[in-house]
Amino acid sequence: HGWLTAEYAMLPRSTQQRTMREQRWPKGRTQEISRLIGRSLRMALDLYQLGERTLTIDCDVLQADGGTRTAAITGSWLAVKLALQPLIRDGILPDNVFKHQIAAISVGVVGGEPLLDLPYVEDVAAEVDMNVVMTGEGKLVEVQGTAEKAPADRQQFNRLMDLAALGIEQLVSQQRAMLSGEQ
Repeated sequence: HGWLTAEYAMLPRSTQQRTMREQRWPKGRTQEISRLIGRSLRMALDLYQLGERTLTIDCDVLQADGGTRTAAITGSWLAVKLALQPLIRDGILPDNVFKHQIAAISVGVVGGEPLLDLPYVEDVAAEVDMNVVMTGEGKLVEVQGTAEKAPADRQQFNRLMDLAALGIEQLVSQQRAMLSGEQ
């Protein structure tokens, strides 16, 4: 069966202040984000149908303003779909190589208010910060959450998950529009 892996990196000028390029080995944060992207995308594919192929997805952040890992997942799914379409069209891969459409978004609580798709200034001020990955059918793939300034209760968590589902629904619609040429 096949495999999919992802490599995530923030370019030096992608942030407000230049960050050092990671030499030799990526930092722990970068490695974990790469693994998150890879796990999420592998959920979308039937790796047995992929055959003896390895896909490496490069996720280079050009401009960082919060939500880079979730944007990388959403964009990478689209990139993989576009890359494999010719192989599916030509009969090299079966139609069912894709099990799921995948998208991701960040949510958080800032000043007691639940917010969707936090930019950097909200992200650093968030009491609670979550990244949510879902299928196009609204099923959970991965949830990462941290209470950075105040713990979240179940009601807040559920509200954030509802907000994430609405955002992902919009992203999935945008992905579909791009694939059909309606963007």
